[in-house]
Amino acid sequence: MTMGSRVLRACLYGAAALVVAALCGTAYIRWSGASVGLSGSGRGIVIEHANSERRMQDLEESRRAQERAQAHPARQDLERSAVAAKPAPAVGQPAGPTNYWTEYRGPGRAGIYGETPIRTDWPAEGPPVLWRQQIGGGYASMVVADSLVFTIEQRRGREVVAAYRVADGGQAWEHSWRARFSESMGGDGPRATPTWSDGRLYALGASGHLACLQASDGRVLWERNILADAGAGNLTWGMAGAPLVVDDLVVTLPGGRPGRSIIAYDKLSGDLRWSSLNDKAGYVSPQVAELAGRRQLLVVSGTRVLGASLDDGSLLWSHPWKTSYDANCAQPLVVDGEHVFVSSGYGHGAALLKITANGEAFSVEEVWFNRNMKNKFNPSVLASGVVYGLDEGILVALDVRTGERHWKQGRYRYGQLLHAAGHLIVVSEQGDLALVEATPEEYRELARFEAIPGKTWNVPAMADGILYVRNQTEMAAYDLR
Repeated sequence: MTMGSRVLRACLYGAAALVVAALCGTAYIRWSGASVGLSGSGRGIVIEHANSERRMQDLEESRRAQERAQAHPARQDLERSAVAAKPAPAVGQPAGPTNYWTEYRGPGRAGIYGETPIRTDWPAEGPPVLWRQQIGGGYASMVVADSLVFTIEQRRGREVVAAYRVADGGQAWEHSWRARFSESMGGDGPRATPTWSDGRLYALGASGHLACLQASDGRVLWERNILADAGAGNLTWGMAGAPLVVDDLVVTLPGGRPGRSIIAYDKLSGDLRWSSLNDKAGYVSPQVAELAGRRQLLVVSGTRVLGASLDDGSLLWSHPWKTSYDANCAQPLVVDGEHVFVSSGYGHGAALLKITANGEAFSVEEVWFNRNMKNKFNPSVLASGVVYGLDEGILVALDVRTGERHWKQGRYRYGQLLHAAGHLIVVSEQGDLALVEATPEEYRELARFEAIPGKTWNVPAMADGILYVRNQTEMAAYDLR
């Protein structure tokens, strides 16, 4: 057989294999009700099951089974004993010291866990799994308080705020409203993580519905729509900024004009307290920072980084931060009382900003800017002067003072990471869970295993030594104690 014949036969075999694979893939998608979606790069594809009819039927049957179990006398006696042993704080009362991870990315929205020591000698199969739970779609993370885990999901044509028991993962309650945000890149579902504060849960849907719920049972205390209040249209990828509860306010970022880019509500009544600025919204959550001697709001809008007054939202300082598609998505990092690290993807890069007070005025200096870190919707963490983050899907260690890269290694695609006990806990886009030593010396992955298969863009959460991970179809709790 000639060389040309062998090449032709190989090409024919390859083409036949591709046809068979395509037919099998198409048959699988039709059989399972799955759909094809884009990966975080915007170039690859992934198979998703988030909104399939079969999966929704399974989830609904799972919830009915849990309700039947809840009605069992033995279960009721167990719950009454638990409540008697540890009563939940009343609405409006200060939280106990056990409520640690109550907002997006934990205390200060920094992605740092420091509540208790954790286990870092993971076995090959991973740490013990406490429970797994079917869950609705969307990209919100979780918060934990009063022995409940809270998140927001998409189930059919409704956005659902749900509370799950820390002890066994069973659903304690749910509250929903009719809404279904969808777009071609990420698909369906809410993006913003709920916030827990003083016995209340503040949950924001992808289309702007904001609900304040009693965290113990899901009872509605008040509701608004931040886009309607701002007279604003939605963003391409939906409302993603987690509500910020600070002092007596709930701060949101609808991006309305004129003067309604930031809206603050009374956290008890839901009344509008103030609104300010004219920025198009980004996809970053507001946070509180002490910068240049003043406690203030730190905001990344669609076009700039800024500080705003907590009193009335007035502008204190700003720095241009323009990214393609106005897609600023990654949480900034407060380095110290003068410096802020900010990063965006889509070819943009990262910068260290220095904020200085000049009497009542503020000035901003760009200490450095480069493209050594390009975070999309995957925010970095800061530990001992080193920024660890995913630069377009590859793990990087960066000197925060100089912007110089220590190392770049480890492909996790568009997953998420937290810092705990001198280590990075990384969830890959494919649902693997990895433990990496947080050191500028070199990249050291210590363990890696399959945790929750499927496209995983959700930020993990940690409380009391338990790691919570979720994606569009499943939530799991791992015991790191």
